[in-house]
Amino acid sequence: MFATIRAISTYLPATIENNSEIIDARFIKKIGVQRRHLCGKEESAGDLAFCAAEKLFAEYNIDRHETDFILLCTQHPDHLGPHTSGHLQHRLGLKKSVGTMDIALGCSGYVYGLAVAKGLIETGLAKKILFITSSVYTKYINARDKSTRPLFGDGATATWIDGGEEENLRAFVFGTDGSRFDKLIIPVGGSRALPRDNPEIFSTDDNGNYRSNWEIFMDGMAITYFTLREVPPLVEKVLAAAKLTRDDLDYCIFHQANKFMMTYLRDKAGLNDVPFHNDISETGNLVSGSVPLAIEQVVKNFGAKNLKRVMLAGFGVGLSWAGCVADLSGMKETVNDKS
Repeated sequence: MFATIRAISTYLPATIENNSEIIDARFIKKIGVQRRHLCGKEESAGDLAFCAAEKLFAEYNIDRHETDFILLCTQHPDHLGPHTSGHLQHRLGLKKSVGTMDIALGCSGYVYGLAVAKGLIETGLAKKILFITSSVYTKYINARDKSTRPLFGDGATATWIDGGEEENLRAFVFGTDGSRFDKLIIPVGGSRALPRDNPEIFSTDDNGNYRSNWEIFMDGMAITYFTLREVPPLVEKVLAAAKLTRDDLDYCIFHQANKFMMTYLRDKAGLNDVPFHNDISETGNLVSGSVPLAIEQVVKNFGAKNLKRVMLAGFGVGLSWAGCVADLSGMKETVNDKS
């Protein structure tokens, strides 16, 4: 059996923040983000993940009790220990024989997670996988940091993956540049820098952005250069691994960073003639959730049956990148679809 994506659902928190209240119209047009969903003060990544999974089960008539593995991709676990996916097994009412694993990746995490799911299914270790992404970045963003606040939103996605007769996920390519780990980082909070040993210190950068060492720092220029340097070669490597040309692709669905970057990246990667998703106007950057959200949107608007050769790519925090080719033609196209 080969791993196959069957359905995707997205859960977005109820609170909405409009960027028009924060930044001017010129910057909104550049980044392409009109508004974003924010989690509540008491909401956790696990809460959003739970809601996304429940929505998936309900919308697509999926029997939750057939789940035999949960993968959760998040950089914001409910606790440093235990793993959040383990608690989700209990909250979702799943059998105790379910395997659970957290994946601590950001923007590249969905493609990495698909690779893990592929390995579990195609080695016979699992048959039906619930793969969840959940991001609550806004909890770690200072309200006065305009370099990050207008870009990121909160949300979770749930993907149902099971076995098919043909290889539907292939040509995986991965990359990492750990020397630039500090270009998108929360400096304090892990075992290297415990909060109790590192008092919260606030500062203002050269651009007037205000944040503390307990909150997200992003070197936007460095992230842009990294993307434009590493992603075009990634495209070439995935095409070579899949033995495809650009003309063979039905769609490209990449991590949705911001409109300006994606437009420039599409041109530099030679993808102007390939259908290409570029829209985070209503959600902002959902980190590991941006690719599955985009898949869900493209399937609903374009139809699944014509999406046999889709290039997926994620890139960002780490610094990390990954790409693959997916056949999405086996996905359910509408809610309550029993096919």
